[in-house]
Amino acid sequence: MTTTQTQLKNRLRRTDGQLHGIMKMVEDGRECQDILTQLSAVRSSVERIMGVVVAANVQQCVDDVQLSKDQQAELQSALELVIKNH
Repeated sequence: MTTTQTQLKNRLRRTDGQLHGIMKMVEDGRECQDILTQLSAVRSSVERIMGVVVAANVQQCVDDVQLSKDQQAELQSALELVIKNH
């Protein structure tokens, strides 16, 4: 299993745990604001997971291409930006 797969599985497990927690909050009749706060956290988590998937896919597509050190650094910065903003 690759590092990316491990990261994805860990993020998905964490998000699944958050969703189960939200379900319990709903069952317990927690305040709407508390539930919305947790839903927002789940949305952010899913967006980051999407960024990781996109970044991994891009990285796989360019692995066969010969890039200079500067190009590799630029690519890595761009991929980190995608992950951070998703």
